[in-house]
Amino acid sequence: MPYQQVIDRCFRETIDGAGVGRGDYQAALKAAEPGLATLRRWHADGTLPLLQLPAARADLAALQPLVQDWRQRFRAIVVLGIGGSSLGGQALAALADQGFGPPAGTPKVHFLENLDPHGTAAALAALPLEATGFIAISKSGSTAETLAQTLVFLAALHGKVGDAAIAGRFVAITEASDNPLRRLAGRWGFPVLEHDPKIGGRYSVLSIVGMLPALLLGLDAAAIRAGAGQVLQQCLGAKSAADAAPAVGAALGVALARGSAVHASVLMPYADRLERLAFWYRQLWAESLGKQGHGTVPIRALGPVDQHSQLQLYLDGPNDKFFTLILPRDAGRGPQIDTGLAGGDAALDYLHGRTIGDLALAEGRATAETLAKRGRPTRVIELDRIDERSLGALLMHFMLETVLAAHLLGVDPFDQPAVEEGKILARRYLAMA
Repeated sequence: MPYQQVIDRCFRETIDGAGVGRGDYQAALKAAEPGLATLRRWHADGTLPLLQLPAARADLAALQPLVQDWRQRFRAIVVLGIGGSSLGGQALAALADQGFGPPAGTPKVHFLENLDPHGTAAALAALPLEATGFIAISKSGSTAETLAQTLVFLAALHGKVGDAAIAGRFVAITEASDNPLRRLAGRWGFPVLEHDPKIGGRYSVLSIVGMLPALLLGLDAAAIRAGAGQVLQQCLGAKSAADAAPAVGAALGVALARGSAVHASVLMPYADRLERLAFWYRQLWAESLGKQGHGTVPIRALGPVDQHSQLQLYLDGPNDKFFTLILPRDAGRGPQIDTGLAGGDAALDYLHGRTIGDLALAEGRATAETLAKRGRPTRVIELDRIDERSLGALLMHFMLETVLAAHLLGVDPFDQPAVEEGKILARRYLAMA
């Protein structure tokens, strides 16, 4: 497995009685067994297409002509989507671009996710529109934010390159139904890629929704899926829930919420390349489980930086959180620290000859230990390295953990009925204006 899940700091006997009891945990594991059986059935009969994606390769091959063409023609790519249509792609893109530019020979990929008038205007002013491709993503094809953004950029290109050239600068990803995005694509002649209607947005990262931006950035999409496949196969082949890492995580989270008054779940990776993963996880956990009075509040944090902003609350505030720290084994990695430049200051001797990776890993381990000493249930996920395979494994782990937690809570992990009320009201307000 590309990661190791360490849970010993989650139990009462190891963190001064504040964690989960072994009996409650074992009961939750046993209750997760039918959920694993359901996953096996869904995989076998194709009920849940998400579970078929790790083995799929034909769709990746079909994307190659578009990828090669756009990488040659465009300096920038803009992904127009919101929520699950964007966050998974962002989590993958961070492997290639941590904010200082993409790898040589690849376009800069922007995710214009949030709907903001000033942000949209700034993008219009800054982007080299004649050398930019646009990917509009909406599973339903009726997402108001995505449609509005698409129409704005269509209008801008209309004035720059003319009608005939627009078709080669846009692609839509939407389901096979008569919807506004598909009709818009037909009107302007740009291609439509099929979004599987049985894969919800927040579970779509392993589909072409996430794979197309990844391929444009030069990432190995097959390795991403292979990593996901390792986790899936572990679950499908597990003799018991205790042998399936996502089931262990789900059992811990639910047992802590029920028996230890845990109301929040903090995901804190110690790597810039995993920061967007935490944003993706936040939507996945919240929208899948927050139903019928159930669910814990997902909180994203980033180490080491949030040791200087949130850790005081975590250590000395309410003991109502379950912590997951993701620690890459980065000892010896990164630039080396030369304290000789400080004139031999003895106060810096502990840094001499160390690397940035040494310091980051030491701080992560210290945070995990300190949280546990304060009675905070803390899980650690250790990675040998951060690459396509390990990120694919983490993505599948958290998706399966979420689905299994929903099984334990008795809620549907794939719908979001409360969200639809706000969408309906927003359209009414526009109609009344």
